[in-house]
Amino acid sequence: MIAPWARLLASLGWVSLAAAGLGLLACPEVAAEASTTERVVVNHSSGLAIEGFDPVAYFTDGRPMLGLPDLEASQAGAVWRFRNASNRDAFVAHPDIYGPQFGGYDPIDLARGVAFAGNPRFWLVSGERLYLFGREQNRDAFAADPVAALREARQRWPELEQTLAQ
Repeated sequence: MIAPWARLLASLGWVSLAAAGLGLLACPEVAAEASTTERVVVNHSSGLAIEGFDPVAYFTDGRPMLGLPDLEASQAGAVWRFRNASNRDAFVAHPDIYGPQFGGYDPIDLARGVAFAGNPRFWLVSGERLYLFGREQNRDAFAADPVAALREARQRWPELEQTLAQ
C-alpha cells in the first residue's frame, strides 16, 4: 500500500514534468530553433527575425546588438528591429546586403542538405555578407573554408528553399 504523501509527491512530480514540457513549448528560443518552415527564420512567438537583433549592427558595430521595438521594419514576411533610424534605412534600402544570407539558415547545414535555423549569437560577416550558424562549430568550419562551404550551400539552397513556406 502506498502512503498518501507518496501519492501526493508522485502526482506533483508529474505536474512538474508536464509544466516543464509546456514551458519548453512556449520558450521563444526553442521556437526559434525549430522554425525551419519559412524562407526567412522567424520566431513564431514574436514574429521577429533574428530574435530582434539589428542586422546592420553586425556590420557597423561588429557585434550582435538588440534592436528597439520603436524602430522596426517589415521585410520578407518578418519584423526586423534596429538600434537607430539610419540602420533601419540602410536595411530597407539594401535587405539583400544586410539581411542574413540564406534567410538566416546555417550555411554549413545547408551544405549538408538540411535547413536548420541559425542563431544570431553565432555569426560571421564574410565577403560583406552576414551568415548565421546553429552552432559555434559550424561557424568555425565555415570560417576555415568559406569558399567551399558557400559553394555547397548555394548548390543545395534552391532545392531546400522550395520546401520552405513563403
